[in-house]
This record gives sequence, C-alpha cells and structure tokens, in this order.
Amino acid sequence: MPSFEPKAIRNIVLAGHSGCGKTSLAEALALNGGAISKMGSVDEGTTVLDYNEDEKERKCSISSALLSFSADSRKINLIDTPGYMDFVGEMIGGLRAADTSLIVVNATGGVEIGTERAYKFAKEKLVPRAFFINKLDKEHADFDKCVEQIKRKFGKQCVLVTIPLGKESSFKAVANILTGDGVSALSGDDKDLAEDAKSSLAEVVAETDDALLEKYLEKGELSPEELKAAFIKGMAAGKVVPIFCGAATKNIGAKELLIAIVNYFPSPADRPKTKAVKKDSQETVEIDTNPNAPFSALVFKTLSDPYLGQITIFKVFSGKLSTNSSFYNTNKEAREKIGQIFSLVGKTQTSVESAQAGDIACVAKLRETTTGDTICDEKSAVKFDDIQFPEAAISFSLKPKSRADEDKISNALHKLTAEDPTFKMTREEQTKEMIASGMGDMHINIMLNRMKARYGVQVDIGTPKIAYKETILGKGEAQYRHKKQTGGAGQFAEVWLRIEPLDRGTGFEFVDEVVGGAIPRPFVVSCEKGIKGAMNSGPLAGYPVVDVRAIVYDGKTHPVDSKDIAFQIAARNGFKESMMKAKPVLLEPIMDVDIIVPDEFMGDITGSLNSRRGRVMGMEPSDGSQMIKAKVPLEEMYKYVNELKSITGGRGTYTMTFSHYEIVPANIAQVIVDKAKATKKEEAEE
Repeated sequence: MPSFEPKAIRNIVLAGHSGCGKTSLAEALALNGGAISKMGSVDEGTTVLDYNEDEKERKCSISSALLSFSADSRKINLIDTPGYMDFVGEMIGGLRAADTSLIVVNATGGVEIGTERAYKFAKEKLVPRAFFINKLDKEHADFDKCVEQIKRKFGKQCVLVTIPLGKESSFKAVANILTGDGVSALSGDDKDLAEDAKSSLAEVVAETDDALLEKYLEKGELSPEELKAAFIKGMAAGKVVPIFCGAATKNIGAKELLIAIVNYFPSPADRPKTKAVKKDSQETVEIDTNPNAPFSALVFKTLSDPYLGQITIFKVFSGKLSTNSSFYNTNKEAREKIGQIFSLVGKTQTSVESAQAGDIACVAKLRETTTGDTICDEKSAVKFDDIQFPEAAISFSLKPKSRADEDKISNALHKLTAEDPTFKMTREEQTKEMIASGMGDMHINIMLNRMKARYGVQVDIGTPKIAYKETILGKGEAQYRHKKQTGGAGQFAEVWLRIEPLDRGTGFEFVDEVVGGAIPRPFVVSCEKGIKGAMNSGPLAGYPVVDVRAIVYDGKTHPVDSKDIAFQIAARNGFKESMMKAKPVLLEPIMDVDIIVPDEFMGDITGSLNSRRGRVMGMEPSDGSQMIKAKVPLEEMYKYVNELKSITGGRGTYTMTFSHYEIVPANIAQVIVDKAKATKKEEAEE
C-alpha cells in the first residue's frame, strides 16, 4: 500500500452500545472498499475483526481491532471498538487516534447507554461525531424514533444525510440528501421526509458560518460546492453531526456512508494541531500534521498474540517513519530499532515502506514501548499527553494453581497488562497477595481466560484482603524482663517503656529517655529494633502498627548476659504488653469515591452509599448528571461496580483513590479480630 498525504487519510473509530453492529458495519465498508471479497458474520465467527477465540465464542468484540484499506484514492483506517462498559478503555485509546467517531445505533433499541457514553467521550476529546442507524431491516426497527432520540439528546446539529426506503423486511435502499442520489425517485411520505431533511441540513450547515447564513437566509438555498465546503468544515469543528442509516449485514447504506467518508469526513489535516511538550525545555508546542516535520507519534494500542507476537499500533502526528529504521521513546527514554512497518486488516498484515503524518501503522516485537508512549525523532524529542484510561472498578486476589503456574504467571501478566492498560496487576506488600484489577467481572474473567488459553496459566481468584492497620487511642506502659539461662551464656535484659498515640498518618517515633546509662546506648538501639519488629504484627489481629510514639526510659543490664538479642526480645514483648493497655484499635483504608450518575438515580445511590458505611461529602451537577463525592471504606468497594450497574442500568461510573485511614467500628473490628485468630489457629494446626 502506498503512502498517503494527510488530506487523503480518514481515521475513524467505530463506537456504540454492545450489539449495535459496529463490526458488521466495518465488514460492509471493507467490502465496498475492496479490502475483502466477502462479508463475514459475527454469529458465525467469520469476521476479519473479531478474530480472537474468545470473541468468536462470545459473538462480540472484546479488543479494539484495526482495518485499513484504500478507497477512491483515500486511505481509510477503521478502529472497531467493543461496546461493553468493561472494555471502555479500548474506545478511549481509539479516540486518541481518530479524526471522527462514528457512533452506531441499533434501530430496534434506539439511543442506549453505550450510545450516550460514546458521544460523551468523543465530545470531551473534541473528536468530530457522526451516527449510523443500523439494523433497519430488523423487526421493530424504528428509524423515526432513533432520529428523534438523537436530536433530543445530542442537539439539533445532528442532521440526516441518508434516509431509508422501506421499513423492516421491505427495507431495500437509502436516499442520499447530501448528493441527491435516489431522492428524485421518492414519493409520498419519503419525499416529504427528504425535503425536511434537506432544509434542516442546509440550515445547520449554514449556521456554521455567518456569511453563509446570511446568504442562505437571502436565497433560501446553498450551491452544492458551498454546502460541501461548509459541511466538511462544520463537521471537523463538531458543529455538524451527520446521521446515516442502513443495514450492515445486508450491505445497505454502507456504500453511501463510504462515499461520505471519502468526500466529507475530516482528514487529519482538517483537525486542530496537537499539543506536546518538548523534552529538553518542557515548553508546550503545537505539532502540525506535516510529513516533512520531525517524526512524532503516539502508541494507542498494543496487541499481544501468541502467534503474531507483540504488535504496537500508533498514530503518526508529524513527519515520517520508514521501515528498518529506529525511533526514540520519550516515556522510557530509550531508542528502539524497528523492522517492517505494516497496516492491518484484522490480523492480516500488509507491508508498507513508511508511515507518515496523519496515518495509523503498526510494528512488531518492540522491547520497551507500550500503550500510551510517545515515540519520536530523538533530536526533536517531544511528549504527548498521556491517554487517560479509567481507573479499575473491581479487584480480585490471584493465587497460581501450581508451582508451574507460579513460574509462568509473571510473563503472562506482563503481556496482558501491556495489551490492556485498564487491566492492572499489583502485589500488596502487607498482605503478600497478587491483586488483579479491571473494569468489571466480565473484564477480569476474560483476561484470566486469555491467560489460561494463551499462556497455559491457571489461577484461583478470591476477594482481596484489606490492608488493615493497628494503632492506639490511649497510653500504655510496661516493664519487661527477659531472662534466659541455658548451658552456655545466658540472656538478660530489662526494659521500661511507655507508648502514646500520634496523629493519624504520622507513622512511628522512637524516643530515648534513658538517663545515667541504665541501658547502654548500643542496647537502646536494640530496643528500637525490637519495637519496630513488634510493630510488623499488632496484638489485635496481626496487622502492622502505626501512629505510635514509643519511649524507652529505664531498664537494667547484666555485665555478662546482656546482649543485642536480649534487649530486642525484651523491648518487643514490652511493646506488646503496653499496646494492650493503650486501647488498641483497628484502622481501615478509606477511599475518595467520585460517582457520576444521571439525576434520576441520586436518591438510590446515596442510599446505597449509606448502606456501605459511606459518607456523602458533596455533589456537583454536570450536564444532566450529578457527581457524588463520598468517602467509603475500601472493604465496601471491591464489588461496588456490580451494584452501581444494577441501580443505574449501566449508566453510572465511578473512580476512587486512597484518602486516609480511619478506626474500624467496634462490631466490625471484632469480626475481623475473631477471623484473624481463627486463621492463625488453623495455620498452627497444619
């Protein structure tokens, strides 16, 4: 495939609710563009884009896939994204590479949660939008209802470009308002609809330019040339949102859509310049879509396939990258050599000599580069803004089923997290657990199934342990003597100490108040070591102790038997005794939780938070929805995503970050302590 100038490239992300037919529409476009000779079927698992076994099995997209082809001297890059909320990160990554978001709507379901989410994300990222009302051949398909919902929810800038001829099983073709194709043959209601659509289209397009609007109001129409030029400009600015229609599986309406993509959709050259930061000076610069400028690109997707290896997909913002060359990775501060550059039609690779400004391309087997990295010319090194992937919403603990699985798990997890940045893997230092985090149950299960199918690694999953801590509310004191006499040298140490609480988050403070050499300085250091050792496992439930000041103020020694280990043991036991006298309590992590929900669910959500020991701290209105700010114990949040989906029908989202530690209520603390004692007893009996 030859190189294309920026003006001749169209980068389109396909988005929308699950089951709306995005993948089928991509197949139809590819067929009309000559990239494939026969359309595949999602139900039969024969599409070029859903090529993973788990996608074929579930009959839906799970990962975003790239389909590149040329049509009418234009290069079309389609990024097909999943519709499930669990895989929303795929759409967010695709939006960073796209110049248009084509939002597919199921004509039998209308505007759904996924439709709203796709439009919202595209608008936030300032990516031009278009709609395709799909499945008009199906029973109960309602074109008029879909159009009414789109205009009501997203504004009057949403205008019809193609209209259906026939309904449901009699739906056979579309008429194109923009080009006039098929309009002259219309009659009756279809003709009236076309006339109304033509007027609305001309009006919305005219309103994008004051001079054009004045002319339109005077003459009542625009010339085809004026309409086309203003349409392209208005769409690129987000002021015109065209609505197309058809039935992808029957290849109706796809040809007209492809013609519009080629002739009217914005190219990379029509979009605003992309901001970046210079590596050497940290100065913000604007990157022009210029093939002759220094090379710069952003990696928006990584594929990790057992047969294809690791494939890195990137959008070129400026300059040119040639096969068998190299680039600089700004994020990793590393230089990478590359071999062949290629484009993709699903998993099929087509070699290209170079990739230049505006285009999307791929390379294989990079060592350092991962999703979100900026790659560029080292002499003009820049860094683009990071892709803001959503925070994980659900977590599980993982335990390898066997020693063999334990040996292989690190490599498998590295590849899976590289492929999907919303899938996170951490090791909790305190609990020693491996924690997998993702966007939902389905997300986690699919990633673990991939780990088993691709890399032969099996794990057991469970609810993660909470990293509780222990502290004190009062003061405590102890005088502890350690005396041990064996056949050889004995051990002797006596330590007098007291403890008192510190402010939350302070940690630990050791104070030496020994006078007159009652405990020699080296043994005072031993006391501190012993206390720190005791703090690793508190007396209540074995959790680390924090926010305590320990004061050693007196003691006794033996001229022969006193030694480092004796004072460590005495201080450790003295600390434990004083802890039990100082009103010990458990602390739990509290999270800052931001929940965004439509207005109508406010009452249900606040009730839900109250039932989870949450405290609502405030609310912020946001375009038909509310952001609820709350503080909630982490223990209550591990599976909250399921409850939120249930309450809001999948329309609510949340993010959370660690805030602080708070005292666990006594009744809950007792359950935790009893469980810890039972576990300790079981371990002792094994």
